[in-house]
Amino acid sequence: MTETHATIPSGAPVFPPGRYGHRRAPARRRRTLLVGLILVGMLTGLTLVAVRDYQRYGDPAYDAEVITYTGITDAEILVDFRVTVPAGGSAVCVLRARDRAGAEVAREQVTVTADPGERQVTTRHRLTTTARPFIGEVMRCRQPA
Repeated sequence: MTETHATIPSGAPVFPPGRYGHRRAPARRRRTLLVGLILVGMLTGLTLVAVRDYQRYGDPAYDAEVITYTGITDAEILVDFRVTVPAGGSAVCVLRARDRAGAEVAREQVTVTADPGERQVTTRHRLTTTARPFIGEVMRCRQPA
């Protein structure tokens, strides 16, 4: 008479040799390595995109701020703004006006030049609009081409 044990010993199950094929080791290490490589790739890609965008749009040598916008009529707006440029340099700034709903009613490029030795230029520019403006803005300033 053969005896069957009702209790299973603790630990990994033991299979008869050659009956169920070769057992694989757990893939945990491979999975961790794959996740790590994916994370490193994503961080590298995001860093490259950030550097490219900073070089394209984020030059700190050209900084602009709107001082005020006045003279609002149905066809124009006066925008007073200050631009920081390299000493004695110039900048090309994009100005725009928007109506109360946020739609763009004017856009224009303006070149400003600092006096020799100066880093800031304060300028007033009149934008001609297609409808009554609500706000005047300086979108960006960059080095002239």
